[in-house]
Amino acid sequence: MKIKLIAGTILCVVWSGLALAQNQKEKEIETKIDSLLSIMTLEEKIGQLVQYSASWDVTGPANDAYNQIKLDNLKNGLVGSMLNVTGVKNTREAQRLNLENSRLKIPLVFAYDVIHGYKTIFPIPLGESASWDLDLMERTARVAAAESAASGIGWTFSPMIDISRDARWGRIMEGSGEDPYLTSLIGVAKIKGYQGDDLTSKSSIAASAKHFAGYGLAEGGRDYNTVNIGIYELNNSILPPFKAAAEAGSATFMNAFNELDGIPATADSYLQRRLLKGEWDWDGVMVSDWGSIRELIAHGVAQDESQAALLAMTAGSDIDMEGRVYEVALKNLVEQKKMDIALLDDAVRRTLRLKFRLGLFDDPYKYCDEEFEKKELYSKENQALALEAAKKSIVLLKNDQNILPLSHTVKSIAVIGPLADDKDSPLGNWRAQATPNSAVSVLEGIKNHAPKGIKITYAKAAELSTGERSFLKPMTLNQTDQSGFADAVKKAKDADLVILVVGEDAFQSGEGRSQTDIGFAGVQDELISEIHKVNKNIVMVLMNGRPMDLSWSDENIPAILETWLLGSQHGNAVGEVLFGKYNPAGKLPVSFPRNVGQLPLYYNHKHTGRGDEIQEVTYTSYRDSDRDALYPFGFGLSYTNFKYSAVKLDKTSFSKGGNITATVQVTNIGNLKGEEVVQLYLRDLVGSITRPVKELKGFQKISLNPGETQTVSFKIDEEMITYFTKNQKWEAEPGEFKVFIGTNSRDVQEASFHYQ
Repeated sequence: MKIKLIAGTILCVVWSGLALAQNQKEKEIETKIDSLLSIMTLEEKIGQLVQYSASWDVTGPANDAYNQIKLDNLKNGLVGSMLNVTGVKNTREAQRLNLENSRLKIPLVFAYDVIHGYKTIFPIPLGESASWDLDLMERTARVAAAESAASGIGWTFSPMIDISRDARWGRIMEGSGEDPYLTSLIGVAKIKGYQGDDLTSKSSIAASAKHFAGYGLAEGGRDYNTVNIGIYELNNSILPPFKAAAEAGSATFMNAFNELDGIPATADSYLQRRLLKGEWDWDGVMVSDWGSIRELIAHGVAQDESQAALLAMTAGSDIDMEGRVYEVALKNLVEQKKMDIALLDDAVRRTLRLKFRLGLFDDPYKYCDEEFEKKELYSKENQALALEAAKKSIVLLKNDQNILPLSHTVKSIAVIGPLADDKDSPLGNWRAQATPNSAVSVLEGIKNHAPKGIKITYAKAAELSTGERSFLKPMTLNQTDQSGFADAVKKAKDADLVILVVGEDAFQSGEGRSQTDIGFAGVQDELISEIHKVNKNIVMVLMNGRPMDLSWSDENIPAILETWLLGSQHGNAVGEVLFGKYNPAGKLPVSFPRNVGQLPLYYNHKHTGRGDEIQEVTYTSYRDSDRDALYPFGFGLSYTNFKYSAVKLDKTSFSKGGNITATVQVTNIGNLKGEEVVQLYLRDLVGSITRPVKELKGFQKISLNPGETQTVSFKIDEEMITYFTKNQKWEAEPGEFKVFIGTNSRDVQEASFHYQ
């Protein structure tokens, strides 16, 4: 006991010392900022809030008049940050141009969209979220940060923590799905991974929590579109991940393109100035999204650049990303006393604070280490992590008659589909500096992991798209060409089993990639049908960036494997799962609808006044479709089976300061070792405002051997039942609650308790 007490005392002293040292460091930074602000001209202050994209080769001359202006401003210290300048050679040169020519020699910070990897590509964020493995997601962010930092990047525009309930929205692939609690935890894990324990480390970069706020609930799933939600929905569903990000110390935030209840987020003072920088006391940098300050004119809330700049700066938008509004309007606004210079100084202070915290004033070239760049990018260790992440992100949606893992009795396999040998789509959209066609394809993965002696044939069957594919250009889908069907049908007919690799091209999801149809594009429906006619022994391998309409497949295909777009090691991960080298344990972070007409769809919806009873005539659902999801939030099968006991509570009520422990026993009743994500949901039966039918409040990922039982416990306390009430404050209200524990949001055991 004495040893433990001494150890605890020593630890306390160490932490106290570290905290004091950090506080002292922050005070020194603020003193330095004060000194710098006092000698900066108005133009130099404004320059710190200007962010340019590299639209010319920074190692050479400007290629037109527009870029010459950018180059001149860079040399004159009138640019604070740049994006899309990558590689040590380029970032070093841009930094040199700035430092050797500008008066105050304030270093630049270089930013980039590092969304799910830099050179080594990990699963798209929606896919990786299916792992429900926070440690894994922190580690992949850490590697993404190290590879980015090795290439001169000090700031990523990630994580995206927008809640989204609509599979039509293209950017659903970039987030963590529909749940605020899960998204909050994933956002914090990503921020920790990017920023590490010390932002001055040469392998740490600044994170950016985005898009603040409501972007994921765009009307009709149309990108950049209107969002109409009230104050309660905003606080209870949209803001929790951002509050968690602020508390986790995200160095920056990015605002959003959308309007929120009539106010464009870029000009929203309530969100940025009052809430984030005020009530939450966050001291980081708010950057606009690309051109979103200028877009205030298109929104119709600003008449010209001057008014747009005034609205954005007053609201709390610190840095103008490629809007070219601050650089032309802020000077006149200040000089004509139309804007308080204190607003400008606050934005500049925040920008300088970021650079001090990154250690750029001590070493402006900290991210310019050629040896580190050669060693870190695409290393064997990074590829091993990419494989781990890919395997853990796979979700088994259906497995009738235990067709998976593939039996040794299968002697011949036909691998069919437009995505089967695709080495590019697995990289997904937002692929940073990935080498095109560098991923392991599904066909390659199958060949790599199939037992010796299995005959493997392949038929592409059809092209999914025609013409050029890129982030900037819309795709042209193949709607008619079925010339490859005959070969595919023959090979399917001759094989013991078909692995059908279908879904979406990488560029069907992402920014500006919203769709009204979430089914199989092109001629894939026809292909699936023709193959099914000649061989019903099919494993469908899905590659996609959004939930898809799988109703027909669910009824007709015996096994369905959701593999998302898994990154560099996609095919090897799929191969390991198909042949039983890895037992899938992924769980959906988003509901899969029965059809597009159900959207938006989410598990944590609310009751109506007419209830949810199943009646001959129902008022709470559709006449032509079931109301619930085809595959609910949290769903995912395993090659083994788990049995849940009834939920036990150590008491039936608690009051302020107390808690209840809920326990359940989970048993592996199958023949294989497996992992299970045990999920806890709560429901507040009566509140001052209407409450969701259930809300995720906890989960634990456990591993069980065959026959093994584990007791899983969750502590339920006042914080867990607190929400933004009718009083417009966060509080726990007395009343009755239900607790649900289970394998997904639908299949649960329940109990009840009272809070008083």
